[in-house]
This record gives sequence, structure tokens and C-alpha cells, in this order.
Amino acid sequence: MFKNVLSILLCLLLAVPFTAVVSAESKVDVTAPSAVLIEAESKKVLSEKNPHEQRACASVTKVMTLLLVMEALDSGKLSITDTLTASAHAASMGGSDIWLEEGEKMSVDDLIKATAVASANDAAVVLAEALCGSEKTFVAEMNKRAKELGMNHTVFKNCNGLDEKGHITCAYDVALMSSELIKHKKIFKYTSIWIDELRGGKTQIVNTNKLLKSYKGITGLKTGTTDDAGCCMSASAERDGLSLIAVVLGCDNGTKRFGDCAALLDYGFAEYTVKELALPKNAEKPVKVKGGMRDTLYLRCEKPGTMIVRRTAGEKLLTECKVKKDIIAPVKAGDTIGEVNYYSGKELLKKCKITAKNTIEKMTFNSVLGALCKKIIKL
Repeated sequence: MFKNVLSILLCLLLAVPFTAVVSAESKVDVTAPSAVLIEAESKKVLSEKNPHEQRACASVTKVMTLLLVMEALDSGKLSITDTLTASAHAASMGGSDIWLEEGEKMSVDDLIKATAVASANDAAVVLAEALCGSEKTFVAEMNKRAKELGMNHTVFKNCNGLDEKGHITCAYDVALMSSELIKHKKIFKYTSIWIDELRGGKTQIVNTNKLLKSYKGITGLKTGTTDDAGCCMSASAERDGLSLIAVVLGCDNGTKRFGDCAALLDYGFAEYTVKELALPKNAEKPVKVKGGMRDTLYLRCEKPGTMIVRRTAGEKLLTECKVKKDIIAPVKAGDTIGEVNYYSGKELLKKCKITAKNTIEKMTFNSVLGALCKKIIKL
């Protein structure tokens, strides 16, 4: 009897899928307690492990600081050649810094370099104060920008990531701000530096991102280490047009941090590729309009660009073009007339809007009379 019961239990256990007892949340085996891998343009999540768990992120905070600086450069609020002066507050920063003294002057170019390469806390504060007058006001702008980007689990308390109660984020939020930062291609001028100098060669700086020397396609982005945060990193890389961002928070040491990011990026490049999408031939085919001063409406469709897809051999993309039938005037240029949808199986991957290229007025007695008068005048 006991053997029969044991046999039944064994059969039941074998019938349970392996994934029922092993978490399928993360597709990559990482040591970090929190991690995420996204495709930078679409922000599609490719692998995750507790991506929304709130944690400290140390100097990875500077991704947001650098984002606001890049945006200020684009808007003309700040110039790369501007010379800024270190305040007493900036000079008082501890941790990683370039030992700025109160009253010392340095160019914006060198301050960005120091922040991105050497993770200089003092340089970050100088930039923050230059943009907003004080670090406190700058931090308020950081939090405002975070909300705009959908970083719903983030609260910044300072601009450099030094441990402070309530200064928290999550791996997914870090990936969001990282994807926004790398839209500013000029940032790679700094994040790709391995060794450089400041103060006319008197100060040497070495990049904290060791993947620059070992990982193919690495472009940045930012490391961070504190007692509260552990070893953290947001790593960006690109190969064959595919741009990925790997984020790990809370690693035990730097070796595991770099290993985890490399493993995430390896998975992304091995499993995914970028595909150029084409518009269907009928997407911009003119259509007929009823009751209008003209009967032909010309169409314009958003360009689909590229899309990230799995390298799986059997995966096929399906394209569906939908255009309204029985279109009745009036129609204004820019009105939505249809859409092109791209599917992988039943999953909708991308949607492109089809709009009216020209305006067609409704046919009325007055509009016909007006058109007739214009013709007579021309004659």
C-alpha cells in the first residue's frame, strides 16, 4: 500500500512543470537582487528580476543629473564652454570627487567629464547649482523630470547619490532615465572615456565602468557604490543597430555587478535583433470621399522605422492595414483615416497612424457658388 501511494506521489511531482517551482521572472541568472534589461528605443523589457523593488542606487543617480545637464545644453541654458565656480557646499562633498576647492573654476565640459567618468560628487553639485541656483532646487527638477518619464518608484534627495534616507529608485526607473539620457548622443563622448585628465594634466581620472575595456559594443553608462546601495550599474551597449540597457542594483561587489550586466547584455544580443519595417503598398493609396468639393483624399502614414524582434527562426511578422470606408466630407488635413498594425502572432507590436494629407470641404450651395465665382474671375 505504501509503495502504491509513493508511486502516485512521484507521478504527480513529475507531472508538475519545472517552471512551477523555478521563478520565470528573470530570463538571465544574475546575482543582483534587482535587475532589468530593456531595448532602449521601445523600452521593451527583455529580462527582469524584481524590477520595481525600491532600493538605493548610489551614483547611478547621476544619470538624471546628466540628463538635465544635456537638456540644458540643448536648450541653450548652458554652454559647454561656460566656466563655473565651486561653492562651499559643492566643495564639501565626500565620497568620490575631484577635490574641488571653494572658488575653484572649471569648464562645463570638464565638469561633465568628471561627473560621467570619475563619478565626482562635487562636480555634479557645481553643475546642479549652475542650472538651478541650489542643489535643493535642482533636486526638485530631478523629481519633476522623473515623474514625466514615468519613474513612479523614484524619489531623489540629492544630485549625486550619496546615501540619504528616502533617496530611492528601482531598476526599471533607472532604465527609463538611462534610455532618455542616451538619446543625447553627445553623452557618449564622455561615457566612452577610459582615462583622461583635468586641470591641465594635474588630475588624472579613470572611468569607473570597467566594461569599457572588456565588453564589445559598450557605450556607457554609470556605476555607483555606497554602503546602503551596494554595487549598482546602468550599462548601455549597441550592436548592429540594437541598443540595450542593463541595470543591476544591490550587487555584493564590483565583479558581480559587471558580470551581471554582461550576462544581461549577452542574452539580449543573442536572443533579439532589429528589423526594418516596411509600409504596405496600400497604406498611402488615395481614397474616395463622398459629399466633398473634391472626391480624392490623399493619405500620409507614419514611418514604422525599426522594431526589436526575437531571433527565433519561426517567428513571422504580420502586417494589417485598416482604412476607413465611406469617408464623408468634410475632412481636415491630419484627420485620422486608418492605421497600420504590426503583429507577431496575436501580439500587437507597433501601430502607425494613417492621416489625411489634404483638406476636403463639404459640398454646400455656398461652397459650390464660391468655387464657381473663382473660376469666372480667373476667366
